[in-house]
Amino acid sequence: MNSTQRTVSDVMTQTVVAVSRSAPYKEIARTLAEWKVSAVPVLEGEGRVIGVVSEADLLPKEEFKDSDPARFDRLRRIDDLAKAAGSTAEDLMSTPAVTIHAYATVAEAARAMARKGVKRLPVVDEEGMLAGIVSRSDLLKVYLRDDEEIAREVREEIVARLFRNQEPTVEVHVTEGVVTLSGSLADASMVPLVARLVRAVEGVVNVELRLTTPAAGPQA
Repeated sequence: MNSTQRTVSDVMTQTVVAVSRSAPYKEIARTLAEWKVSAVPVLEGEGRVIGVVSEADLLPKEEFKDSDPARFDRLRRIDDLAKAAGSTAEDLMSTPAVTIHAYATVAEAARAMARKGVKRLPVVDEEGMLAGIVSRSDLLKVYLRDDEEIAREVREEIVARLFRNQEPTVEVHVTEGVVTLSGSLADASMVPLVARLVRAVEGVVNVELRLTTPAAGPQA
């Protein structure tokens, strides 16, 4: 069930700008500006991802250029001070890089970004080689699915298959990604399962239940 679940490979960008560990500070700054990105992977050898340099990694050099932080601040921000003194990607990068595999689901990528507080993830293969990059905006592409496409999946992959030996009277309507299920079910215990499966469909924004069951009445 949920056969159209999108993976990172469906939404990632395959053309990726990256830098080597020896790339100088100004080259990194130019690359970020020219490609209009906020971070770039740092590669070693044939393309193995060893770190990521972001705009945040470059800013300490400007921040501490004309200041001498107090001892407490020096201890609290020792990593930033080290980056302020850095001159190459190796000095500046955050490592190990937070990466994801192409076969991971879009939901898994979204959770990884949220946990690590990053805006984009390098996509790597089994050997850790760069295969692409996925950003927050890429993950939102699943919400561009057509309402009728979503409705068709809910009808065919959930309602029809879940109740293949029954004749449920369930109608499916989708408006702006909000799925409304109306009608009746013979078994009230099936309602939470149906709702959970529908919410897992790619592109679904929310689920509204207007179902009745013999024991429970309308389900809101």
